[in-house]
Amino acid sequence: MPIQRFHPGPRMSEMVVHNDTVYLAGQIADDGSTDVESQTRDVLRQIDALLAEAGTDKSRLLTATVYLADIGAFAAMNRAWDEWVDRANPPARATVEARLAAPEYLVEIQVMAGR
Repeated sequence: MPIQRFHPGPRMSEMVVHNDTVYLAGQIADDGSTDVESQTRDVLRQIDALLAEAGTDKSRLLTATVYLADIGAFAAMNRAWDEWVDRANPPARATVEARLAAPEYLVEIQVMAGR
């Protein structure tokens, strides 16, 4: 099976598809000046767009890893997540506290999905 790379850059591709599995790079908010709930909504919007580009959607999510700059923001992140996630098809998920690439980023989410 061929490997499809979407939006490749010098260090990484935004998304890779192989054998009908879609791998997204970690997504961060476009606007780092907002709170964690708003950043999470922005990231989830980006994930929806990338999944659509690959011919799939959030109902086909396999796994999600959520990185929070402060685990104290867990409830705020979950408010946005709970509004978004397909409750009939929730993915396996892990959430960890991690130092992100820049201090303005409060959440990063990486997912894998089937097509």
